[in-house]
Amino acid sequence: MRRNRNTASPKAAASPGVDWLLLIHQLPVEPAYLRVKVARRLKRLGAVQLKSSVYVLPASDETTEDFRWLLQEITTAGGEATLCRTSFLDGIDDQGVRTMFHRERDAEYDEITAAARGLEGGEPRADEVQRLRRRLVEAAGRDFFDASGRAAAEHVVAAAESRLRAAGEPPAADALAAAERPHGATWVTRRHVKVDRISSAWLIRRFVDPEARFKFVRGHAYTPRADEVRFDMFEAEFTHEGDLCTFEVLVRRFRRDEPALRHLAEIVHDIDLKDSKFSRPEAPGLEHLLSGIAMRHAEDVARIDDGSAVFEGLYEYFRRKK
Repeated sequence: MRRNRNTASPKAAASPGVDWLLLIHQLPVEPAYLRVKVARRLKRLGAVQLKSSVYVLPASDETTEDFRWLLQEITTAGGEATLCRTSFLDGIDDQGVRTMFHRERDAEYDEITAAARGLEGGEPRADEVQRLRRRLVEAAGRDFFDASGRAAAEHVVAAAESRLRAAGEPPAADALAAAERPHGATWVTRRHVKVDRISSAWLIRRFVDPEARFKFVRGHAYTPRADEVRFDMFEAEFTHEGDLCTFEVLVRRFRRDEPALRHLAEIVHDIDLKDSKFSRPEAPGLEHLLSGIAMRHAEDVARIDDGSAVFEGLYEYFRRKK
């Protein structure tokens, strides 16, 4: 599933003249839950409804992948979906679409601000403040065009965290089947690696293929050579399955069933899929750290090297924690 912000980095760095992605879908009558599931996923991605069954996101490698996963879910369930990359010529322009994004994000920020101000009359509970911080991180992750309401939301949530510290209570934590094992393979993934690809690369080299070499390609479609294995990309040998991120799939496929890796898998899931399935308090802090690594390094090898040190430390912490 991103991101150059202080609170959370959104999935696409949109700029004037940016191309747009349109997902056009038609859902079957059954199963009934599919409509709700698709609507929730679109909301988590930050997609805006342009017309009935037509949703838009600013185009980037990451948003393209997000829509591709959803398209695959829709068609697997018996629906129809088309993904287009386009620009607007008549009827609505780029600024009009940006305004739609601003309106939806500001509505989210306003709800968070109101909820945080509702805690000002007394001493807030840690779980309440944690919940608000997670909501803010998730909203900022969908904020492609710097909606104005974010500053106020950040201010009141930070104030609530300060009151917790003053009361001696910590705020949201910022701390951070079996497949045949390849040996010395070239593992291929998309360029500009982020959380799922960084964590998966660490897992591959640490537990699966110590001699692994990594190759980074531009697009989603790639035909591997005989000695290459793809991960976390469209139609890869190891990639998302259902609601599992690639890190979770690797853990399951290679039968790495140990508590420390389960902890890491839950954290990576929450960051990558943004569905708060596990509500891990470590997720925002780790997301910030990995975003900083991505900002620091343009080279994917350097991102994996720095990120692997982070995941090695987290693994050791959870392995020794009683």
